[in-house]
Amino acid sequence: MPGRQSRRSVLATMTALPLAGAMSACSTGSSGSDSTSRTSTAGSRAGRNATHITFWSALRGSQEVVDAFNRTHDTIQVDFQQIPSGPQGGYAKLSNASRAGNAPDVATIEYPQLPGFAIDGVARDLTDLLTDRLRAELLPQALALTTFEKRVFSVPLDVEPMVMHYRTDLFAEYGIEVPRTWDAFEEASRTVRTKAPGRRLTAFATDGAFQFASFAWQAGARWFDTGGGAWNVSLADEPTRRVAAYWQRMIDQDLVVMTPVDSRSYDALLSTGKVLTRLSGAWDAGAQMNARPGQKGRWAVAPLPQWNAGDASLGTHGGSTFAVTKDSRHPEQALEFIEWQVSHPDALRARLSSGASSQYPAAPGLVAVGRKAFDRGYYNGQDIYTLFEQEARKIGNWTWGPRMTATQKVMQDGFARMKGGQGSLLDSVRAAQRGTMPDLKALGLSTTEHSD
Repeated sequence: MPGRQSRRSVLATMTALPLAGAMSACSTGSSGSDSTSRTSTAGSRAGRNATHITFWSALRGSQEVVDAFNRTHDTIQVDFQQIPSGPQGGYAKLSNASRAGNAPDVATIEYPQLPGFAIDGVARDLTDLLTDRLRAELLPQALALTTFEKRVFSVPLDVEPMVMHYRTDLFAEYGIEVPRTWDAFEEASRTVRTKAPGRRLTAFATDGAFQFASFAWQAGARWFDTGGGAWNVSLADEPTRRVAAYWQRMIDQDLVVMTPVDSRSYDALLSTGKVLTRLSGAWDAGAQMNARPGQKGRWAVAPLPQWNAGDASLGTHGGSTFAVTKDSRHPEQALEFIEWQVSHPDALRARLSSGASSQYPAAPGLVAVGRKAFDRGYYNGQDIYTLFEQEARKIGNWTWGPRMTATQKVMQDGFARMKGGQGSLLDSVRAAQRGTMPDLKALGLSTTEHSD
């Protein structure tokens, strides 16, 4: 296993580690995380010689998963610590611990942040540790999200295709058919504004750089690629310009609400029926059910509109993975725990017992467990898991950049300024690219930049 400096050199010369175009894909805290810190100790069944591994996560239900594992395993025991979600300090905590040489054995990392943790040497190369059984249990599109030049750096827990959550009652009231294309979605937006001036079909998320990325991804954008031995950066490529022009027109013509979606104001818009759709990952079906139980029977889930009729491509929004860190003294045992977490029915049942719901598992064998546990009554009996299964197979090629947290911040700063009449979506995207390049060069990576 190469050390931190040799790993950085490998990345800089692009011979072993850069993200390649395997079928790939986040969300800030979308997996039901909280910041309460708790620690689990060994279960009563463990023998004296049990190997202890440490696990840090912000995911809801992790304590229940650890407890279930410890009850049923004698030779491995997991000591768990609940940490804040990544954007709330969890990633900084993990980075600091790694620099100090005391990172946990296992850590939760969302897809967009994984390349950075791989480059920094925090996430261990798991390629030679992965069993054929585990590979076979995972959806190829999900495993590809964590595979860089045929090297695997984490194991996916869930994969969250973008879908459209919509108010069936209000669609019926305004005579709106479920839009299959973005052109039809725009026409439906005009219908809503005309028939109900106080309502809008959807919101444009000013804190939604990753949602915007998913729209561009679906349209065929390639913000980052590693062809020719360098990190090639092109955030304002032709598909992205097309997507930016679309949403800019929607904003300029007052067809959408501009708001941060991680906010009380957005919650109020949904609660009062001022916004009719949510464009987000599969996980949001469960979040909606928990947040607004009084709207039972008024929602359904549909495929995300496509940019062209007949297309079948998609990006993701959300999802988490488990990495074994470079500091782990027990990587084989750590990976055994991870494999149980992501593929054993008892692990998913334990997670669901905490109230976590509707995350689409990266292991298709667990879909039946999630489907059985999910209360279909909220969605009028709709089998949303079959829809998610269909949509997950549409996930296309994508590469996240090495410093997506910084890229995200610059882009969202631009989105937020637009509410005050400053700039445009394309300006925000180009600013994000300008803000990204110094970080990549500071990492010692070979880069190229395309402005159009």
